[in-house]
Amino acid sequence: MLSSIREQKEAVGLLQIGTFLEYFDLMLYVHMAVLLNELFSHKTDPHTSALLSAFAFCSTYALRPFSALFFDWIGDTIGRKSTVIITIMMMALSCLIMESLPTYSQIGITAAWIVTLCRVMQGISSMGEVVGAQIYLTEIIKPPTQYRVIAIIPISPSLVCLWL
Repeated sequence: MLSSIREQKEAVGLLQIGTFLEYFDLMLYVHMAVLLNELFSHKTDPHTSALLSAFAFCSTYALRPFSALFFDWIGDTIGRKSTVIITIMMMALSCLIMESLPTYSQIGITAAWIVTLCRVMQGISSMGEVVGAQIYLTEIIKPPTQYRVIAIIPISPSLVCLWL
């Protein structure tokens, strides 16, 4: 357990920033989907392009319940702090891969599949990070402060949605 108030505040601040950045990366794809579809899918086959785009978008949200269960199990097994670090690294890695990925014109359909896999990784990591952060803060902070602090974590995704 964290012993000092300063360490608790640092943990809350870092988890808040981490959640905000994860959802920023996650939602940025939504706002740039039209541009990204042109870069990473076949232009002459609009149906394939639409299906890959829909799969990349929907898989992010369809896999979230399974990722919450998986990362909760991981958190129970190896610890909440490790789970939060793993999920943040997964999100960062998927963002770096997508940022440096060649386009469809350079590597073909492989680009579309890599983007889709990165989106899957983002969806899995986003839910694991939010749930892991909330449980981690629940464990390190005592009531009644705990309730206000835990409520801060879900505010980050809402701020991202408002900001974008």
